[in-house]
Parts: sequence; C-alpha cells; structure tokens
Amino acid sequence: MNILTHLHLAEISKTHLGANLAGNFITAPIENAPRALRQGLWLNHEINQLCATHELTQELMDHFPKQLYSIAADLMFVSFDHYLAFYWEEYHHLPLPEFSQKAYAELAQYAAKADEYHPQPYLNIIADMRREDWLNHYACAKGIQQALAQRAKGHPQSALFNGADKILAKMQIETETAFRTFYPQLMAYTRIWSRKTPSEYLPE
Repeated sequence: MNILTHLHLAEISKTHLGANLAGNFITAPIENAPRALRQGLWLNHEINQLCATHELTQELMDHFPKQLYSIAADLMFVSFDHYLAFYWEEYHHLPLPEFSQKAYAELAQYAAKADEYHPQPYLNIIADMRREDWLNHYACAKGIQQALAQRAKGHPQSALFNGADKILAKMQIETETAFRTFYPQLMAYTRIWSRKTPSEYLPE
C-alpha cells in the first residue's frame, strides 16, 4: 500500500505509524529491530502480502493497459490513497488536516534516529512529505500527480509513469469500486492482526 493508507491502518490498529510505513524500506530482520518497531514492521508485511494476493486487487491490476502492467500495483496504490483522502470522513474520526499534523509529528519523532531500522531514503521521504504536505493533497488531482512523480523516482521504468494520471482518470469506476470494496476488509484484517500479533513482535 502507499503512504496514507499505511498511516491510516497504523492509526486504527493503534500501532507505530513510523514503523508501519518503514516496512516498505527496511530489509533487515524484524526480530533484530527495536522492540517498539517490531509490531508495525510485522503488520506492514502482512498488509502488503494481502494487497499483493487478494482477488480484488489482482482483478483491478488486470484492468490496467498491458504495457503498464509492471507499474499497475504502483498506480493502484496511488489511486487507493486518493480515494482514502477523498472519502476520509467515512474512515476516520479526525479531519484529514488534523490527522496529517498528528502523523507528521509522530514521523518526525521516528526520523530523529538514523540506522538500518531508520533508513535514510525513508527519512528523506518523511521530510519531503511534511514540507509539501502530501497527506492533505492526495484528494486532489495535483496530489495524484505528485504521488506518481514520487513513485517514478528511481523506478527502472520511470517513463511509464508519464501520463499515468490520465489512465487513472479513465479507470475511475474500476479503481474506486475496488477501493470501496477492498479497503473495509483490509481495515478489519489489520485490527485482527494487531490483536493476534505473535508475542515476539509485541512492544514491551
């Protein structure tokens, strides 16, 4: 999943926001991570695995043009962040601007340290995210373009992202339907996982 969705799932499962998103950047073993980060890293893995294998996400990726299949997951996740922001009041009790400031503050605390469990590429994204206020922009077209540009950075097929916002606009019915169907299930799974986290991953 992308940035806003990971932060939202961390919040509703009452787990570490920084760690839930850091799992996309960390390759070191979870078992060796600081205890406070382990549950979030583990949840990140479970969330990503479900998103990669669920029949609804698989069906949605099959709708993308064949020449874009290698970035279909990226496009899907950007669209999911967009619809989460657009329908935010249905999924969280705090207004999005208030949640965003809370998230930025927690991420800044996480970013105060740099090591293999606080990787610099992720810390750079945290700084950019707060400075440019990504979370509040996901609901608009400019935010989609910004998210796609971020995804394209360093991607081996970055040229495929050119004009991808227009593809997402054409696929609004498919992407919005998939999000509205799949995301409530993902929220439920995340809450269950947070209660059934293996003991070795729980905070002290």
